Amino acid sequence: MTQFNITIDLEELLEDISMSNLNEVSKQMLAIILNNVMEEERNQFMGVDEYKRSNLRNDYRNGYYNREYMTSIGKIELKVPRTRSGEFSTRIFEKWQRQDQSLLLALTEMVVNGVSTRKVTNIVEQIVGESVSKSFISNTMKRLDPEIEAFSKRSLTQKEYPFVSVDAMYIKVRENHQVVSKAVYIALGTTSEGFREVLGFQVANEESEMDWREFLRMLKTRGLTQPELITSDSHIGLKKAIRKEFPGTPWQRCTVHFLRNIIQTMPKKNTSEERFLLRQIFHTSTPQHAREAKDRFIQYVADNPRYNKSIEILEEGFEDSIQYSIFPASRQRYIKSTNTLERLNEEVRRRERVVRIFPNIDSAFRLIGAVLLDHHEAYQKSTRHLSGF
Repeated sequence: MTQFNITIDLEELLEDISMSNLNEVSKQMLAIILNNVMEEERNQFMGVDEYKRSNLRNDYRNGYYNREYMTSIGKIELKVPRTRSGEFSTRIFEKWQRQDQSLLLALTEMVVNGVSTRKVTNIVEQIVGESVSKSFISNTMKRLDPEIEAFSKRSLTQKEYPFVSVDAMYIKVRENHQVVSKAVYIALGTTSEGFREVLGFQVANEESEMDWREFLRMLKTRGLTQPELITSDSHIGLKKAIRKEFPGTPWQRCTVHFLRNIIQTMPKKNTSEERFLLRQIFHTSTPQHAREAKDRFIQYVADNPRYNKSIEILEEGFEDSIQYSIFPASRQRYIKSTNTLERLNEEVRRRERVVRIFPNIDSAFRLIGAVLLDHHEAYQKSTRHLSGF
């Protein structure tokens, strides 16, 4: 099997570790690895693998007992193997104390590096004190994939998500000996009680209407019902996909993106008053007040031909940009832009910058899924809902 080597800048990696919120994912990885290492230790002690018969057997398996174990990344729960005689004792805890930081770095590399079997093998061998097979490491790490797969395909029927934000980002993946660009679709939902959840993600070939429709259909298949509002940027394919998959749902054009598009066409100097009047449009809480603020801005700049393009863009996208204003004022700041989703994308991007080029789709799916799962679980554990819901 072809091996892919990815160059890691250690200082950049350590900076990402310090800024990261991947402890939950790292703890899951650590528990899986240590459980498998202890299982391998018991096999060697007994002289026979599980479900195998042998006259050279030294003992019999006797299940497991749970043990909480404190590490530098927090408390983890392990399944410690037992034998009938009680003579088996794992060496993992003593060895782990000496290799804590090394394994933590390796675990972080697993997340940001798409899991390099060779690198993980080297670290696990340091802990166990003897060689382990590549298949052992590969099988261990593959156990993470079902968790991410289950997260990406979980049912959405238990809750209602009246507000949904969708966005795309681009990554580079090595495919057929070439580096190609892939689109990553991410959907963030807000429940009726004001709690956020990562609804789903998908790695697609490009940002097109067909791919966006496939992504939205996947969410519907998993149980997403008609939202009250969908917020996104103004990508043409995405807009068409929303209209076709969720007919009747208002589309909110992200006000942050929209303002940026308008400001880019305005003169660069001496425009503070014009920019203030423009931003006031989206600080209003009713459609009528927004229209009045728009008229004030247009009247102020109408005599200056340098604002013709700005006025044209504003007029064209105005109604789509104030759909938030039909909802209660207490909810509007959460639904008028994709800011929260943009911040989530940036969390993915920080790890992706370390990798630069993913060796394959599976490694991209694993990294992005791990980051999103970590944030989703943080949302789930939060006891604070968005005020106003």
